Amino acid sequence: MRTPRQILADAHTIAVVGASRDPQKPAHWVPQMLQDQGWRVIPVNPHAEQIFGERAYGRLSDIPWHVDVVEVFRPSGEAPEIAEAAVAAGAGAVWLQQGVTSPRARSIAEDAGLDYVEDTCMGMERALHDMTHLCEHPTCQVYHGVDPAPEVPQA
Repeated sequence: MRTPRQILADAHTIAVVGASRDPQKPAHWVPQMLQDQGWRVIPVNPHAEQIFGERAYGRLSDIPWHVDVVEVFRPSGEAPEIAEAAVAAGAGAVWLQQGVTSPRARSIAEDAGLDYVEDTCMGMERALHDMTHLCEHPTCQVYHGVDPAPEVPQA
């Protein structure tokens, strides 16, 4: 099994199940940061047509090309079904975001030979190792899901 760092380093395409249109939510700004750092991020959200400038898909099975990692921003109870879809799609890894755990999803993924990470923020892993993917000039942006306040002139 690869470590989280190895999984992220080897990945080119990350499908984000539960990607959010709301820039205030981690399910938006974490994948956006990954995209800004050079990974191809494909949102999976049946209620959106486009997120991060990418076409959103209703299900993993709708994505017409290979996905290296399935990143999960959904409740733990949905993780086994998502792991099954990741196996069916031929993904290389299932990654449950911080706060999301599932022994059943782990079993499904590992029994099929997929790498598995749970309860770990992909954005924090990327930042801890200062990783980028295919970027010539990485930027150290910190995302909080909010626009910075405008500067107020001093009197």
